This record gives sequence, structure tokens and C-alpha cells, in this order.
Amino acid sequence: MDTGMTESTTAAPVRKTITVKADAERAFRVFTQEFDTWWPRTHHIGKAPMKRAIVEGRAGGRCYTEQTDGTECEWGTILAWDPPHRLVIAWQIHGDWTYQPDLAQASEVEVRFTPVPGGMTRVDLEHRHLERHGAGAGAMRTAVDSPNGWSGLLQSYADRAAS
Repeated sequence: MDTGMTESTTAAPVRKTITVKADAERAFRVFTQEFDTWWPRTHHIGKAPMKRAIVEGRAGGRCYTEQTDGTECEWGTILAWDPPHRLVIAWQIHGDWTYQPDLAQASEVEVRFTPVPGGMTRVDLEHRHLERHGAGAGAMRTAVDSPNGWSGLLQSYADRAAS
């Protein structure tokens, strides 16, 4: 079946930009410390419904969800932590939407926060190295580049940052 995805398309990063009505410190804090307030309960890879989403604020910190059955489900690791300017997360979700513990097979999500006039912040997100997902790379890229992917997620985030 031809999906129209070439190897270079699959490897191309997904880039999204949004301007939020918050200064860089608040924008960074909402994205990280308040991650649970804007991340949708439908977006998780745990076996049970998601109770809470956590981003540990430090290099080496875990990104994970707590499930309603008391389990935790890891999905990422903080690779770079530079508040309030940027962070990089290893996206440790395999193409079949399960946890991938091997960082060499994880894509990366870099988020940069740049102050703009009027007390606002431009947020640039780049989801790169999607080819590391192997056979699931095309499906992963399509999912994160869809309206229900980073575009919709960043809009939910921007709404929360502005409130």
C-alpha cells in the first residue's frame, strides 16, 4: 500500500509555532510544571485511563502519566532543561504506541520560548528524528502532524497559558 510517504518525508521534522499570551516564564511553566492542566486525557499510552500527566523539571527527568489503576506509564525523558528558554524531550513512544526505553530509538521534541513584544511568547516546537521509529516512522509523523497532534495540543496549551 502506497501511503505517499517517502523516506525523506518520514525523516522530515514536524514544526509548529504558536504565540501565547504569557511572558516566557509563565509560558515555560505552563508547558512543563502545569503540563497536566492542558494535556488531553485521551492522549496517553497507558493500559488504564489517564489520571495525571507529569513532566519532571530537570535534565534526566521523566515524562509519564499516572493511570487510574495506580500504574505509571513513562513516555519520555528530559534531554535538555533551560528554563525559560527551551527544553528537549526524548519521545519514547514506539510506532505501535507503546513505551520505547531505548533512547537511540526515540525521536526528540524541542520546544523554544522566545519573548515577543506585548508580554507574549512565541513557542516553536520541532519534533525531529522520527526516522528512529523504524517501520512506524511514517505513521508516527502523520499522527503528530495531524490536527489532533501538535497543532491541537499547542492550541490547548496556548489557551491554558493565556488564562
